[in-house]
Amino acid sequence: MSERRNLRTGSGRVWYVNKFQYGVTQDGGYGDTAYTKCWCRKCEGSNSPSNVWWEFKVDTATHVVFDAIEANHTTLRLFYDTYDSPVVSVDKVSVVDVNIEYDKCELNCVTCDKTLGNKLMGMWKHFKNVWEKVWDKYISSRSKHKLTFIVSHPHGCSKQVSVGQWKDRLEVDEVRSKFTYTTCTCPGSSGAHVQCLGYRDWTWTELVHSGSFKSGLNYSGAGIVL
Repeated sequence: MSERRNLRTGSGRVWYVNKFQYGVTQDGGYGDTAYTKCWCRKCEGSNSPSNVWWEFKVDTATHVVFDAIEANHTTLRLFYDTYDSPVVSVDKVSVVDVNIEYDKCELNCVTCDKTLGNKLMGMWKHFKNVWEKVWDKYISSRSKHKLTFIVSHPHGCSKQVSVGQWKDRLEVDEVRSKFTYTTCTCPGSSGAHVQCLGYRDWTWTELVHSGSFKSGLNYSGAGIVL
């Protein structure tokens, strides 16, 4: 029998970028690591692995990356903003947490590329600053305007931004909710962060795009939102 290989594409978002040297957090970071040397694929096979590296989290949907086996065969393409964006990829990925019920998967990724690591660190710091300001601005009007946007890679193509409104907040348990929304998506949008302006995710990326109803409304996975 010939070997079959199924390619699946999805979206996700980078967060919690940390720099390490000899396993110690650098530049004011607050994460930790189980390693004392870089564990990217290049360094894994090297007699002199880098002692400086960056780790970052990526949140996506469980139906995009299901377990450690799938994570081991996952490649991330970063900064895919336009069709002719240069290819920047990371291919060393491990699973931190998977929850089928909430359709949420958290990945840990690594690079010792200095240019890439510093760029991700700078973007993460900028995001945290802007995100707090947006939350403060829209918290009082979130139930009135219900503005929702999604940044994703439909059909595995370059970045697209879609804007719509959330319709219902559905309680899943005592602390978690799902949202339904009109914001447009396509296959490949799964795992993208669903940003309902004025709501604060517990870990910045609790809500990820999960699927669509026959009615045409889209829905998120379950997350803690405040």
